[in-house]
Amino acid sequence: MSKNIGKTKKTGLPYRRIVVKLGTSLLTGGGNRLDEEVMSSLVDQVARLHAQDVELILVSSGAIASGRDKLGLTKTIKGIPFKQVLAAVGQSGLMNTYERLFAKYKIIVAQALMTKAELSDRSGYLNARNTLLALMELGVICVVNENDVLSIDEIKEAKFGDNDNLSAMVANLVDADMLILLTDIGGLFTADPHVDPAARLIPEVRKIDTGIKRLGAAPTSNVGTGGMITKIEAAEKATDAGVRVVIAYGREPDIIFRLASGEHLGTHFLPTSTKIESRKRWMISGLSTRGKLVVDAGAAQALKKQNRSLLAAGILKAEGRFGRGDIVAIYDPVGTQLGCGITNYSSVDIGVIKGSHSEEIAGLLSVDYGPEVVHRNNFALLEREEPGEHRQTIPVD
Repeated sequence: MSKNIGKTKKTGLPYRRIVVKLGTSLLTGGGNRLDEEVMSSLVDQVARLHAQDVELILVSSGAIASGRDKLGLTKTIKGIPFKQVLAAVGQSGLMNTYERLFAKYKIIVAQALMTKAELSDRSGYLNARNTLLALMELGVICVVNENDVLSIDEIKEAKFGDNDNLSAMVANLVDADMLILLTDIGGLFTADPHVDPAARLIPEVRKIDTGIKRLGAAPTSNVGTGGMITKIEAAEKATDAGVRVVIAYGREPDIIFRLASGEHLGTHFLPTSTKIESRKRWMISGLSTRGKLVVDAGAAQALKKQNRSLLAAGILKAEGRFGRGDIVAIYDPVGTQLGCGITNYSSVDIGVIKGSHSEEIAGLLSVDYGPEVVHRNNFALLEREEPGEHRQTIPVD
C-alpha cells in the first residue's frame, strides 16, 4: 500500500496524473500475439514514473489479440459474437501478463472494464470516478479496457474506437494532466507517411478544426480497430476538458517517461481550457443542478478552508429531489453558496442520514456508499469574493 495515502504528491515532473492508451498494434508489435518484450519496456517506464509518485492509468487494448493467440487461431474470423468470445478468452491472459510484469516492481494492478453506457449514466460515472481516484490514491495501477464481452456497441461501428475515445473519457473522468496515445506512427502528419515520403510531422495543434480532422483520414492498422481519426476525436474530447493530449510512436525508447518529463515528442494537442475551469464551469453553471444542501458552520469551514469532504454529520437539510450522482448546490447556514458537488446519496437518503455520524449510515439505510456525502474530489468551491464585492445570498428557512 502506498505510503502517500492522503498526502499531496509532489512528483518534481511537469505532469502529475497521466492516462496512457496502449493500442493493439503496439502491444503485439504488429503481429498476432502480445509481445512481452514490448510490454515489459512499457511497464518499466510506468514503474519508474510510479516510483516518482506520478499517478497513472493504462487504457489497454489487446484482449482480442490475446484470445486469438490462446485459441491458436491464425486467420481472422469476422462477426461480433466471435470477437466477444476472443475478448472473454483473452482478457485474463492480458491481465496476467500485466500482473507478472508489474510484480517485478512490487506494484499492484487492478482491472476496470467499462462501457459507454456505464459512463453515460450519472451513477455509473460517479462510481467509476470514485473507484479510479481511490485506486490511484492507494498507489495501484489500474488497467482499463472496454467491456467487449458484454457490450456490442464497443465492437461495432458505434464504439469508443479501439479505446481511443474511452481513454479520453477516462482522462476527463479523473482530471488527468496528460493523455498519451501510443501508436505505430510518430504522430499526426501532413500526409500518410507510409505512402508519401514528403509527409511532415505536425508537432503541435492548438485547435482541432476541419483541416486537422481531414488529416486523420489515414488508413487504419489491420490489427486494432481504431485509426488516426479516432485519436483526433479523442484529442478533441480531452482538450476541451483541459487535458494535454500527445499522439506518439509507442516504440520510441522511453517514450512514456520522456513525455512525462516534458520532452516534446510526437504531436501535442494543447488544452483549450484548464481542467479546473472545465470541471468547475460544468458543476457551478447551474444547468445540471438538481437540489440543494445546507450545511452547518463546521462543515462550511471544512469545505472552504480545509479541502475536506462533506459528511452526513454536517448537513442540516436537503432541498429538492435528486439522485445519487446528481449535482447539488451547497450553502452555509446563513444562505451563502459555498459551491457545488456531486452527491453520493439521494435526497431521500440524505433526509434520513443528515446529522448522523458516518458509522451510523449502514444501520440507517439499506445501502452504504461510504462516509462522504460529497467527496472533496467531487466538489467545486466558488471563488472567494474580493474586497468590496457582495456575493448574493439566499435566505435559509
